[in-house]
Amino acid sequence: MIDKIALVLIIIGALNWGSIGIFQLDLVATLLGGPAAVGSRIVYTLVALAGIWAISFFFRDTRRNIDK
Repeated sequence: MIDKIALVLIIIGALNWGSIGIFQLDLVATLLGGPAAVGSRIVYTLVALAGIWAISFFFRDTRRNIDK
């Protein structure tokens, strides 16, 4: 469950960065009252934590053991 939440937050962050790069528009800041607003800072922090959590995806063994 936490992996799916992290993935959703990473997607939100990626779409936000895409909108900044393409349109020079920070959607999170626009929707939540500016880049220094509490809501924006919470979202930015959650996206960063999700990115840190996602690092663990590289070290997981996702192969299923059929013999068990």
